[in-house]
Amino acid sequence: MGPVEAVIRELAQSEVPVLLLAERGAGKHTTARRIHEMSRRSAQPFCRFHCATLKPEDLMVEPQNGDMAAGTIFLDELADLSTSCQVQLRDALLQETVRGNLARVICASARDLEVEVAAGRLREDLYYRISGVCLRLPPLRQRKEDIPQFVRYFLERYAREFHRAVPQVSAETLRLFQEYSWPGNLHELADAARVLVALGDEQLAMGGLRALLHKPPANSNGNGISLKAASRAASHEAEKELILNVLTRTRWNRRRAAQELQISYKALLYKLKQIGYEGYGAS
Repeated sequence: MGPVEAVIRELAQSEVPVLLLAERGAGKHTTARRIHEMSRRSAQPFCRFHCATLKPEDLMVEPQNGDMAAGTIFLDELADLSTSCQVQLRDALLQETVRGNLARVICASARDLEVEVAAGRLREDLYYRISGVCLRLPPLRQRKEDIPQFVRYFLERYAREFHRAVPQVSAETLRLFQEYSWPGNLHELADAARVLVALGDEQLAMGGLRALLHKPPANSNGNGISLKAASRAASHEAEKELILNVLTRTRWNRRRAAQELQISYKALLYKLKQIGYEGYGAS
C-alpha cells in the first residue's frame, strides 16, 4: 500500500476528479474520506451518495452559508447511476455547479466502467469527465501484510462499541487470517473481528470462524461473516468438544456420558452421528 499512500497524499493536495476502482469492501469509501480529510476542504462536509438511489436534485442543492461550496461529494458505485443523473452530473461538472459551487467529486466503482461504457450503460462523456485520475485499490488478499494492523484496528473499534476489553489474538489466529483469501475484503475482516469481540472467547469464536474461513470462496457473495452463523458454528464446535471430553473421561461408555451430559441416550447417539463418531465406544 506504500505507493497507494503516496498517491492519496498527492490527490489530497489537488483538485483533479478522482475515480476509485476496487472490489466491494476493499476500502473505496475510507480512501475517499481520507483524501477529503487531508485536503484543504477537510473542515467542510463530506457527503456520500449511493448512486443506485441518487436523484438529480441531490446534485443541485444550493449551499447554505457557503458550507457546500468547498465540500467533497463521494459517489459510490457510479455504474448504478440512472441515465437522468448521468446527464445531470455531466452538465454540473462542465459548469462546475455540483452542489452549488465547485464541490469536489470523487467517484468509485467495483465494476469495470470501460465495459459499462461499451455496453451503453454509462455515458462516455461522463466517464472521461470523472476519471481525471484513476486509482486502483488492491484487494485484501494482495496486501496480507496489512492484515494484523487491520485486525487490531477493528478489535479496538468493536471493543469500544461493545464496552468490552480488547481481546488478545494468538499467532495461530493471525496466521489463519493471513492465509484466508477474504473475498469480502475489509468488510469481511471487520465482521470476523466483531465475532471475536462479541463472543469474548478466542477459542470459542475461532471454533466457528475456522470452519467459515476454510470454506472455498468461489461462490462467496462478499457479504462478510455472519455473527449468527459464526456463533452457531462456534456453539457446534464447543458442543462437540464437550461431548468428546466426557466420552474420554467415561472411557467411551455412552450411557454414562449421556447421564453426565444430562441428555437422553438416544439424543447422544444422534449427536455422535452428527459429528461422525456413531461407531465408537461401548454401549
